Amino acid sequence: MPQPDHVTRLNDAEEAALDDDLKAYFAKCHEKLGMVPNVLRAYALRPEKLRMFSRMYNELMLGESGLSKLEREMIAVAVSAANRCYYCLVAHGQAVRALSDDPELGEMLAFNYRVAALPPRQRAMLDFAWKLTVTPQDIAETDREGLRAEGFSDEDIFDICDVAAFFNYTNRVAHGTDMMPNTEYHAMNR
Repeated sequence: MPQPDHVTRLNDAEEAALDDDLKAYFAKCHEKLGMVPNVLRAYALRPEKLRMFSRMYNELMLGESGLSKLEREMIAVAVSAANRCYYCLVAHGQAVRALSDDPELGEMLAFNYRVAALPPRQRAMLDFAWKLTVTPQDIAETDREGLRAEGFSDEDIFDICDVAAFFNYTNRVAHGTDMMPNTEYHAMNR
């Protein structure tokens, strides 16, 4: 059974009506990915928010950090699992499969990251991100000390918080708009 074929339950922006910078951005996505991620199509309804979203995403997920790209994607999946965000579980589960070269890891993280045989560093990172998502008021210095004991710097801890917070935000936008992932993600890196 295929997933619904809408991008969101809101009116989609017409790609042809976008400003030239956003048309160029979409063209670059087509060139590099073979598609425009539906999250970008969804944000096109509010062009300035699309620009801000893209800058923030690129800084968090591709910018300088003591966290690897894979670790940041792992946080995205663990947070999205806690929030049951279909869009991000599919899209970022695929990114985990691609970056790890492991077709099972994305699903393990999506269903229960605790079943994955992760190094203690990554387990601590995901435990922290999960707790920050599910019971943020319970985060204490002992949690940060646990990350430090696994070799995370204070800058890394900030990045873990920042990535987790970003995906808590985007998960809520995806839920609120009934955003669907690109169907291409389902078959990639299997």
